[in-house]
Amino acid sequence: MKEFPDVIAWSIPAFLLLIVLERVSYLLHRDDDEVGYGGADTATSLAMGLGSVFTDLLWKVPIAAAYALLYALTPLRLAELWWTWPLIVLAQDFCYYWSHRGHHMIRILWAAHVVHHSSQRFNLSTALRQPWTSVTGWVFYVPLVLVGVHPAVVAFAGSVNLLYQFWIHTERIDKLPRWYEAVFNTPSHHRVHHASQGSYLDRNFGGILIVWDRLFGTFAPERERCVYGLTKNIETYNPLRVAFHEYVSIARDLRAAAGWRQRAGHLFRSPGWRPAAPDGPLAAAPGEPLPAAPGAGATPA
Repeated sequence: MKEFPDVIAWSIPAFLLLIVLERVSYLLHRDDDEVGYGGADTATSLAMGLGSVFTDLLWKVPIAAAYALLYALTPLRLAELWWTWPLIVLAQDFCYYWSHRGHHMIRILWAAHVVHHSSQRFNLSTALRQPWTSVTGWVFYVPLVLVGVHPAVVAFAGSVNLLYQFWIHTERIDKLPRWYEAVFNTPSHHRVHHASQGSYLDRNFGGILIVWDRLFGTFAPERERCVYGLTKNIETYNPLRVAFHEYVSIARDLRAAAGWRQRAGHLFRSPGWRPAAPDGPLAAAPGEPLPAAPGAGATPA
């Protein structure tokens, strides 16, 4: 059985230290254009991150079992060599792009991902505001397993991807050199991703690389100042409500739906989708397709 270090768990002390240093930097040099920190908001982000550590342990069991079964069925095997590792990380980042984009476009997936967008602030603690229902993303990485990447390697590459994304949750870093901004995800690109303005919605889904967004038409540069949060903010610091509020909204819509077609729409259409008037065709939210206008407590992630 392959074993790799849990880079996220090992990085937690560094995460906390960097959050403290960023907070101190605001005390020493405050920029009026930056939102900064809020005590209750930071506490909620830390609580969501701590909760995700435990819930992820539960989700890993069925996911690992599914991956192990698929890996046993495929005849392909990809060795971990010096030249295959960059390819694996690249392929994982490609799958992450589609997973991230799918979690913005499909409401039942958005219900998990909305947690990460629920803060109206943008700082390093926001990176730790993770969902407690992360089971929704595993299917997007099945192609890696089917081409022979060991499930443990897939998990390790995912941890590397997540580790990279921690530092881009900040307003303290402006634009980086043009060549870096052209290829990699940066704080500037990710601020756009967390913004709630219409021109920024559902943009910049990349994990490590921003080239996927440039290739598939979802890139937007940072021009106007970003306003963070959801298009309809939930106005709560209760971790349970933050974790499950969109599932509650979905359940409410399912109960009120007129027939299975509307129920399917509430589950699998965009977060902003609403049925048309009775006897009319089903309606898509303004901006669908991209840029969609997430509703029902939604904002892009």
